[in-house]
Parts: sequence; C-alpha cells; structure tokens
Amino acid sequence: MAFSRALLVRQNFPDRGLKDISGTVLRELASAGFASRLAPGARVAIGVGSRGISNLASIVRAVADYWKAAGMRPFIFPAMGSHGGATAEGQADVLAHYQITEATMGCPIVSSLDVVDLGRSPGEGIPTSMDRAAFESDGVVLIGRVKWHTDFVGALESGLYKMMAIGLGKYAGARRYHVYGHKIGMERVIRSVGRQVLQSGKILGGLAILEDAYHHTAQLSAVPVEVMEQKEEELLALVKSWMGRIPVPELDMLVLDEMGKNISGAGMDTKVINRSMYGGYKAWPEGPHIERVFVRDLSSLSYGNAVGVGLADVVTDRLLEKIDWAATRVNSITASTPGAIRTPIHYRSDRECLEAIWQTVGKFDPLEVTICWIRNTLDLSPLVMSENLLPLIGQNSLLEVVGEARPLEYDGEGNLVSFFGQA
Repeated sequence: MAFSRALLVRQNFPDRGLKDISGTVLRELASAGFASRLAPGARVAIGVGSRGISNLASIVRAVADYWKAAGMRPFIFPAMGSHGGATAEGQADVLAHYQITEATMGCPIVSSLDVVDLGRSPGEGIPTSMDRAAFESDGVVLIGRVKWHTDFVGALESGLYKMMAIGLGKYAGARRYHVYGHKIGMERVIRSVGRQVLQSGKILGGLAILEDAYHHTAQLSAVPVEVMEQKEEELLALVKSWMGRIPVPELDMLVLDEMGKNISGAGMDTKVINRSMYGGYKAWPEGPHIERVFVRDLSSLSYGNAVGVGLADVVTDRLLEKIDWAATRVNSITASTPGAIRTPIHYRSDRECLEAIWQTVGKFDPLEVTICWIRNTLDLSPLVMSENLLPLIGQNSLLEVVGEARPLEYDGEGNLVSFFGQA
C-alpha cells in the first residue's frame, strides 16, 4: 500500500521579523511614557502568559530592564488562568521552561493562585478577581501576543484584554469566566471582565506582541491603559491579515508532527485545522475542508497538557503515553470543553495510523488521497504536500516546490522519516 509521492513546499510569506527585539521593546515603552506614571521605587508587576511566543524571554527581560533603569522594582508573575496544572509551582515551571527565571530576568518571579475580589462587572454582573500579588503592586503591565482565538470570532480575541480576564483571574476566575462565556459568548465576557479589572486602577497598560506567518516577532506595541480596547482591536485586525493557512481548499489528511498548549490554547490552532473545540468540522468558512487530522506527538513544552487531542481523528500511542491527564482534565473542565480531550483512534506507529485512517476519507485508491504534513499549526512553511496536489500548488504564487518528489518513508519502528531537514 502506497500513497502519492510527496513534495517539500515552501510558503513564501512576507517576512516581517524584527531585527532588534530588546531595542524595540525599550523604545516602545519609553515612547509610551509608562515610567512617568509611577514614583521611583514603585513595585511593578509584569504579567506573562503560557504561550510559545517567539523571543519571549528576550522580550520579558527587556521589559524588566526598562523598569529597573527607571528606578522601579519589577517582578514577574504568571498570568495564565488554569495552565501549569492550576498550581503555583506548575505555573512557575512553565515560565522557567521559557527561560524566564529570577536568574535570567534579573528580578523576582512571584507565582501564586491567591486572588482578590474586584466586585461584579457592569452590565453582565460577572464576579471579577485579580492575582493578589499584582493587585498589591503599584502598577501592572501585561505582556501578551495579540492573535485570533481558537474558539470564537470577534473584534477582540486573544491578547491583553483576555489576559486581564482569564490570566489575571487565575484558576477560580478562569473557570468562572468560561462558564459565563458558554452562556453569553467569550468576547462579551473578555470585554466585561477586562473593563472591571481596569476599574481597579492597577493596570498601566501592556506590551502587545504580533507575529507574522513565520512565527517571527513582527511588531511590538506599547499600549497605554487609556486606549487598550481600541488599540487591541486595531492590532488584531492587522495580525489576522498576516495569518498563514493550509494552502488548498480541500484535503483528505493533515499530518502534524506535534500539538501542545505552547502552540495554541487548543493544542492545535482550530482556524488552521478548521475544527471546532466543540466537535464541529469546517467550523470556519474561510478555511479548508480537512477530512482527517493525524497528530504524531505531544510537544514537551505542553507539560503533558493535551487539551485539543479530541480534535484529532487518529494519534500515536506515544502521544497518549505523554499525557498528564490531571493537568489535561483541569484545563478542559475550566474551559468547559470536555469534548476536546476525548481519546481518538490510536496506533503504535505512524504507518499504522496512516494506513487505518485513509480508508475513512471516501476514496478507494490510496494514490488519490491528498496529504499535507506540517510540523505544527504555528509553523506552516515549509510543508510537505502529496504530488497529486501539484496542480493546486502551481496555481498559488506563494508556493515554491523544493527538490524532487519522493515516497513517504518509514524508519524501523514504522514512523515517518522527516522531510523538513531538506528545507
């Protein structure tokens, strides 16, 4: 049994990567005048999340350096809701895995699940809470990536406002907000809770990170508190226009080397694989129709959290063996998405997974099955595409074939031999 030969294909997206990350951070913060808002010696809380953001350690270090140079006393705290197993130690470990430690940042890391009550948000009446260490500081600055969210579409999705709600709310707040989100929609919850957090007077603003289709740091924008909502809407619209996608309208099988929380809140970007966290296929009209999703492994940076594994149709046994079910269940229940952790069909090797699942795509001949293979949903260039997609490849000016077509190959254990080393 053989599939169509495969081609290594480069998507030639615009490269918007910044050359001087630390310098850009310092210039942005200085231009926003954040330091002028506090007296020398003030304690500044820097909120950092759990996503796999490019250059995150360099960005966070530059923010800490800015405040120290201004005579302030910064500290870093995890702003990540229930991630890290919903424990203070686990959340500090997540930061440490991104090289964010007291030694590397030159300032303390304060990780705790303690919160203070901020009352109820106006209109929706949502009980709102905030990380106690952040609340007891003289001012809070959030560092977050602005991008599309995996569960909904809105003018505000993932970014600084979401960090003010889900991140600052810690485990208890994150659970509560997702329950409200299930009832009234997450964008409405994020706006409502974010506005209530702003009423605390503790938020100075944030540093918004935008990444291009190559996952490069493309823009760093200091966002003062007075314009946070409007500015984040503008930044989200911009970064959505840069989004990388699977470059065909229909596909029989999508193969991913890895999934994980460091890659996406849903383990896989649902707007790339076009699946809903609630079980729907072709959830996003602008995305491709993908019959089957095969995930080969779980990223080590996910700490065993496999939320989103239920979006796959087939996975390997080695992925399942890496799952920390306690952390996965906590995140799933907190987000009100139990279907996202259902166990898919699974086999020992890649070969067994592919040979089983192709039979469910509605074709009789495996040579007709169309396949796209990516490293993960953040990394969409290069990609591997079956040779039977060559007519569509030729019609897309962004696509460039690299090298000759060759068969999919397996190692002695029946697992795929990577094409990506050729890129």
